[in-house]
Formats: sequence, structure tokens, C-alpha cells
Amino acid sequence: MTNTNQQIIESFYTAFGKRDFSTMQSLYHDEAEFSDPVFQNLNSSQVKAMWQMLLTSAKDINVVFSEVKSTDRAGSCRWDAYYTFTQTGRMVHNIIHAQFTFKDGKILTHHDHFNFWRWTRLALGFKGLLLGWTPLVQNKVRATAQGRLKKFMSGAQ
Repeated sequence: MTNTNQQIIESFYTAFGKRDFSTMQSLYHDEAEFSDPVFQNLNSSQVKAMWQMLLTSAKDINVVFSEVKSTDRAGSCRWDAYYTFTQTGRMVHNIIHAQFTFKDGKILTHHDHFNFWRWTRLALGFKGLLLGWTPLVQNKVRATAQGRLKKFMSGAQ
């Protein structure tokens, strides 16, 4: 039997696969928080803008989700993202494990976990292979992503 929180997770990733950022945004609580190895400590408006930015700028993206589990307070799943990293034109297959908490029938916290070094090897190629594990490269990726989000949110795309 599917519970409400499992339905929220399934609705979120189904919308993701359809590039329906409006539905994804509607599933977050007004007090939502998001974090992953690249986009850290985002508030509700930032995470909603992040998904819109990523989906509207993506050339291609395929999302497959599985292993959905939930209770009345928390949930988790695995999701795989296949896409072209626009800055380098390289194909990426990112394997992500998501953890959620819920409040008032919406996502309150959403934490995605993935191997950052593996991602840099795929997205950045040789530079990622050699230096993707270093704080220097990882912090540069984070700063670039945060800068893109800030520019997107200011309307200066």
C-alpha cells in the first residue's frame, strides 16, 4: 500500500522526468531546505529556482527513480540522472540517494547524496579525474553553481 509520503516522492520524480518544475516546486513546503554536494543549504525559494534553472537549461535529461521508501515522517529513494553537462558537453550518469522529511503533506527537507569525485570525473573529464577529489575543484564547482543560481533568481539569465 502506498502512503502519502511515498506518493509525494513518486510525484516529484515523475514530474522531474517530464521536466515539470512547477509540480516539483509545488511539492516543497514553504520552510523547505535542500542540500547536495554542489548546492548546499538552500532555502525553499532557492531550491524551487534551482530545479527550474536546471530543467530549463538542460539539453537533455532522463531521470529514473527506484527504491522508494517512506514512513509517516520521512522517506528516501535512489534516482539516476542521465544528462549532458552543458559546460563541457560531456555525458553524465549521476547516481543519487535522496532523503526526505515531510510536514503538512509537503517536502520539508531534501538531502541528495552522491559521489562528488565520480561526478567530477564524468562532468569535467581529465581535470575531474586528476583533481575532482580536491577541495579546490569541488569549491570551484560549488561557487560556479551558486553564481548561476543567484543570477537566475535575479532574472539576469
